[in-house]
Amino acid sequence: MSGVPAALRDSAGRPVELDIAVHTPCGPKPLPPCRWDFPDARRAPAEGLVGAGGDFEPESIVAAYRAGIFPWPHPGEEDLWFSPDPRAILPPGGLVITRRLGRTIRSGRFRVTIDHDFEAVMRACAENRPEGTWITPALIAGYTRLHHLGWAHSVEVWTAEGGLAGGLYGVGVGAMFGAESMFHRVTDASKVAMAALVRHAVRIGIELIDIQVLTSHTQGMGGVEVSRDSYLRRLAVATRHMADWYGGSR
Repeated sequence: MSGVPAALRDSAGRPVELDIAVHTPCGPKPLPPCRWDFPDARRAPAEGLVGAGGDFEPESIVAAYRAGIFPWPHPGEEDLWFSPDPRAILPPGGLVITRRLGRTIRSGRFRVTIDHDFEAVMRACAENRPEGTWITPALIAGYTRLHHLGWAHSVEVWTAEGGLAGGLYGVGVGAMFGAESMFHRVTDASKVAMAALVRHAVRIGIELIDIQVLTSHTQGMGGVEVSRDSYLRRLAVATRHMADWYGGSR
């Protein structure tokens, strides 16, 4: 049996190949102990607020993700932490690629990279949101540090002319990837980023892709909701294993 993962396919069954250039700087480096004890996520109300306080130091963000919790700043209160019930995930084998998206990917309109410009992706995710953004300067600083330490990752989608067309970012802990946010400046670019994420995730051994809260966009690409208890059980398994983010770049 081959160890090479099967190619993605669109809804018509046609193969969808993605050429991804990986620039991951390093494997995850050791972090100091987290200063904070996060509450038990299972005791949080369904809307998910676990607690307030703490900081966005790399070790705090990783400890939160290990506990099934993620930061979600709100206006007037930045250090808020959530674990909603239900939780949204994207099964690595459940990605939906429409015929149109399959044609777009095969057309070669876009070039895809991993970890080439993490901070630019995160800042782009914060731009031009009519409802305002929860991606604060402190969050950008914390996640960018986490990226340089090998724990946070980005997918970039570029136009043929070299412009950043879309992308996404998130945190990898063991064999779990927590996708935080995505953006597009060109039609379909964020969907191409999601397809690239899934392709790379399968290749490097990701078992759980957390997408936090289901939207019509992510549901259309195969996202589903599971109970928080089910999510936490899956998380416990995934974080005992390791995905090879750095090895996938060599």
